[in-house]
Amino acid sequence: MKITVVGLGYVGLSSAVLLSQKHEVIAFDIDSKRVDQINNKISPFFDSEIESYLVNKQLNLSATLNKEEAFYGSDYVIIATPTNYDIEANYFNTESVESVIEDAVNIAPNALIIIKSTVPVGFTKKIKAQLNVKNIIFSPEFLREGYALYDNLYPSRIIIGSNSKEAQQYSKLIIDVTLKKDVEVLFSNSTEAEAIKLFSNTYLAMRVAYFNELDSYAESHKLSTKDIIIGVGLDPRIGSHYNNPSFGYGGYCLPKDTRQLKANYKDIPNTLISAIIEANSTRKDFIANSIIKRNPKVVGVYRLIMKTGSDNYRESSVQGVMKRIKAKGIEVIVYEPALIEENFYNSKVIHKLEDFKKLSDVIIANRVTDEIKDVKGKLYTRDLFNSD
Repeated sequence: MKITVVGLGYVGLSSAVLLSQKHEVIAFDIDSKRVDQINNKISPFFDSEIESYLVNKQLNLSATLNKEEAFYGSDYVIIATPTNYDIEANYFNTESVESVIEDAVNIAPNALIIIKSTVPVGFTKKIKAQLNVKNIIFSPEFLREGYALYDNLYPSRIIIGSNSKEAQQYSKLIIDVTLKKDVEVLFSNSTEAEAIKLFSNTYLAMRVAYFNELDSYAESHKLSTKDIIIGVGLDPRIGSHYNNPSFGYGGYCLPKDTRQLKANYKDIPNTLISAIIEANSTRKDFIANSIIKRNPKVVGVYRLIMKTGSDNYRESSVQGVMKRIKAKGIEVIVYEPALIEENFYNSKVIHKLEDFKKLSDVIIANRVTDEIKDVKGKLYTRDLFNSD
């Protein structure tokens, strides 16, 4: 098969690497640097499995900036372009997805188009009617940053937004290149598949918000958050997973997906969905106030990333905490090895860890590593279980 993958982020590249084990995959992106990196077997972001597979596996994978080369003669077109949430429009900006679909329909009219970009509920049905085409389905991804290929190799489930013959063939294509036995596959309509994606991520955001509010209560009353969480988690209906307090949820998916789901509730009564978003903002207020109470002159931010094993700091919760602290006139400095710049949003970037430790009165860390355990007296964190 010839498969075109559009968009070389976590979702697109992990899909491209996965499928290129047994098929010809041409990845298309508008970023020339990223295209060059893939063609030189270099991952543009941290993901140990992707890095290993690019170097050590026999992959039939190439990347291009040429649209015609990418689409012509493809059997499948997988769309994994970013769909950022437009706060003013109160909706996902799906222009990149729509543009790719139009190109695919024009250049590869017989290809099955698979949307993996997160879209509003009802988008696939709407675009099919708008373009008068049937060969478009939605199939969401459920990947962790830093473990994108691993989660493709060992998928928790595969959701296919169609039960057509072509969709079933696509599911077999995916299962054939995974390493997990007996993968759970659910065929649904695309609209239901879109809802599954948004409700899944909003549930995860809710769980983060729940344990964060539990921690806010315990810290305020000088109780052991750890004991309470362990005790609560002993109930098998709750469990001991995904329960480590943090500065809030962030990253590529949860902030925008929760906002989009809330927008989909426009004319539907809801309390919980809206509260999840508000709870995340409240948590950042609480964290910032807890730090401000220490009366520091300089607050050091240790790493902007969301979690260990990732180099992504897009919409990371610590940035919201930084803004609140700076609003009080307190100087904030940053230690983030991924940054080569001298400043990050008007906060000085300190490139040497030892200098960073000396300059900081309080060091805040969403997640703690061994390299800052020697400054425990300066450290403020809510990382209790050393996990994500």
